[in-house]
Amino acid sequence: MPRPPVEVADVIRAAGESFFESSQKWFTWLHLKVLNAILRCRTAALGGHVDACSKCGHTAISYNSCRNRHCPKCQANARDRWLEARGKELLPTRYVHVVFTLPRQLSPLALQNKREIYALLFRASAETLLQIARDPKRLGVEIGFFSVLHTWNQKLQHHPHVHCVVPAGGLSPDHSRWIDSQQNFFLPVDVLKTVFRGKFVDGLKTLHAEHKISFHGTLAALQNPKAFAAWLRPLFRSHWVVYAKRPFGGAQHALRYLGQYTHRVAISNHRLVALADGMVTFRWCDSAHKNKKRLMTLPANEFLRRFLLHVLPPGFVRIRHFGLMAHRRRGASLPLCLHLLAESGRAPAKAGPEEKAASSPRPLWTCPHCGGPMVLIERLNPRELRLRAPPALAAQHA
Repeated sequence: MPRPPVEVADVIRAAGESFFESSQKWFTWLHLKVLNAILRCRTAALGGHVDACSKCGHTAISYNSCRNRHCPKCQANARDRWLEARGKELLPTRYVHVVFTLPRQLSPLALQNKREIYALLFRASAETLLQIARDPKRLGVEIGFFSVLHTWNQKLQHHPHVHCVVPAGGLSPDHSRWIDSQQNFFLPVDVLKTVFRGKFVDGLKTLHAEHKISFHGTLAALQNPKAFAAWLRPLFRSHWVVYAKRPFGGAQHALRYLGQYTHRVAISNHRLVALADGMVTFRWCDSAHKNKKRLMTLPANEFLRRFLLHVLPPGFVRIRHFGLMAHRRRGASLPLCLHLLAESGRAPAKAGPEEKAASSPRPLWTCPHCGGPMVLIERLNPRELRLRAPPALAAQHA
């Protein structure tokens, strides 16, 4: 894929000191860490390594990546490694994509309490799926799934939601058989909305009672329990969005599907179109008009402000597993699920040549001359890299 004409790092450089001066009220050390990582990513400042082709012997020097999870350049390899590991855990059955979204009214509170509100979003959505699936009136099974947190929309605005990818079925209460959902239906969306709303609002009340959420600025009055209770009441009348896609194809399809959601950042470099006169232009999909591609132009400072809205707290886990797929249960539940699915005649299908090629580990870099895999033969620190770089490049980073 060709290098994009504009990168987020270019926007940071263009904004310069004016952005930092205008953002002092909310700018933190974590924001600075993210911006510095993006600026230094794949430059001589982080050192590099020498790679050689295992077929023709061609050698090349490459810069190291910053590996920051908010960096647009560093997610492809992490995604491939994660998908390779998850591919061994996928079940030979159909999968369902369910999305739980927070109402817009909660956005200011979430931005002031990211760790608590995002964790509650994970917990409330997971408990909703587990409870409704376990209900004998619905599916009557125990399910397992993983959830991925996204906090943005196509315009980079704050829009917290979780994507849940769920096998379309589960274990019977006595764990003696696998029960499938209906062919074109998993769980009732209206029921999911109601239960999710109730669990989330109850969770907010608990956090407030335990003094685990803070209120600043225009929200300061909500520290009073009566004011907070009055603020919560309209949430029961607002529109809570839960989206459930019809069950789709099996494990290999699910694996390709997951790659769209697992390691995304707020915006990729390939969506950036232009940077001129302090304005950034980027592509976005208008979901209200059949995902029509449109362009949006923002001042560089506003673009960076929106980008930094989506920086997660240190150590916050944005991909989580629940139910049968929870880490403490996976070792016992996955073999049982595979065994019961095999008994029902759905043993893992043998992958065809194309699927085997897609699922096998791919080299991170291939030789530009013969296409062979490049392998690392030497690591270079920043000083060594400047000495080994071509004269013009060495002078640039001196």
